Amino acid sequence: MQEVNAGKVAELELKRKDAEENLGETEVRDAMLAKAEFLGSVCDREAAGKAYDEVEKKTASGGNRVDLLLSQIRLAILYKDWRAVKALVARAQALCEEGGDWERKNKLKVYQGMLALYSRQFAAAADLLLDSTATFTASELFPYSRLIFYAVVAALPTLSRTELKKRVVDSPEVLSVIHSLPGVQSLLEALYSCKYRQFYSSFLEVVAEMGRDMFLRHHIRHYSRELRAVFYTQFLESYKSVTLESMATAFDVSPAFLDGELVDFIVAGRLHAKIDKVSGVIETNRPDAKNALYADTLKKGDLLLNRVQKLARVIDME
Repeated sequence: MQEVNAGKVAELELKRKDAEENLGETEVRDAMLAKAEFLGSVCDREAAGKAYDEVEKKTASGGNRVDLLLSQIRLAILYKDWRAVKALVARAQALCEEGGDWERKNKLKVYQGMLALYSRQFAAAADLLLDSTATFTASELFPYSRLIFYAVVAALPTLSRTELKKRVVDSPEVLSVIHSLPGVQSLLEALYSCKYRQFYSSFLEVVAEMGRDMFLRHHIRHYSRELRAVFYTQFLESYKSVTLESMATAFDVSPAFLDGELVDFIVAGRLHAKIDKVSGVIETNRPDAKNALYADTLKKGDLLLNRVQKLARVIDME
């Protein structure tokens, strides 16, 4: 295999030399690019990186330079070098802002969305990926159905109910694909239509799919926690108090399991509620926004007064 690869590299190098001697700059660049792409395809990352740098020096067009950066981003993703991905995405974004065309800007959004998704910035990922559903051209990264999977998964724990309705539930792009994604349509329906009984069964399907995904497999535990908090919060918002058994029945789980779940979220400050274990009742205690604002104003006011007094003493001394 190494001999075959070396032979192919030598062949591409001969084409480059022939282009330098007999053809123009465009043909030379194309030959250099072919070599860089081949080195990337056989996972010779170091040589591919140097080859891409050489091609970039021969490239004047901003659009072509963005394409080179996108190729290097894919290579960095393959090696899970997310620091390099972040740096390359920033460079590509700067080039697009200088005057890139719409196709490359839309393509870059997908790469930015995947970087945000891997960084657990689900809100940013949802915005970028949902914006890309109507203009998706990054098929070299993954197919369109995968884009919809990532977009919906990122949107579920982050979008408000109205935004979820507008951008996901009623989106023709999402509706055209979501039925083919295991568990995703059922999970979306469970959240938006308050069909909590089907939450855990559909969520397990989605988690299984996430476990097979190179971008999401490391974030299953974090994502699971975020989504469960959203479901529990949405359910409890409808009640001043509700029995533990009633809520367990709604989610089709045992009261003991749900008790452990809610205690964990309440202690972490994710749910504004308390559990009366004796009577088996969950009581919600939503924070009062006005009182919180008043307390925050008093606190900041005290700090300001202290600073003014200190400043006054300094002025008096002078």
